[in-house]
Amino acid sequence: MYQNDLILRAAKGEHVERVPIWLMRQAGRILPEYKATRSRAKNFIEFVKNPELAAEVTIQPVDILGVDAAIIFSDILVIPEAMGLPYQMIEAKGPNFEKTIKSQKDIDDLRIADAGDLDYVIQAIKLAKKDLNNRVP
Repeated sequence: MYQNDLILRAAKGEHVERVPIWLMRQAGRILPEYKATRSRAKNFIEFVKNPELAAEVTIQPVDILGVDAAIIFSDILVIPEAMGLPYQMIEAKGPNFEKTIKSQKDIDDLRIADAGDLDYVIQAIKLAKKDLNNRVP
């Protein structure tokens, strides 16, 4: 099914000819191509929420470095945001949550996210999968 299924075979405990290589998003930041794609969004949150840009940077390490798997570009902070805790990503500083959890009421006020809240991630996965065309998982 995949042209390169090395990581899947390794995950199953099968003998593989070499250790598979893959990179998480942070590793992509060294790539000039990543920086060029990132510059097309006005800020980090817009970047994460743009399925086309997310799919593009997901595929870059596969195309440029020949890694054995694609790791979808997203951010862990999309989960609390989907639960009602919006954030800002401050350049050169990091995330800032205006509202934080300080009491039981704050926990009770959280909403249960559903797949629709993260549709942009689902769309990025679909685009990346299509563009990868079974080259790697």
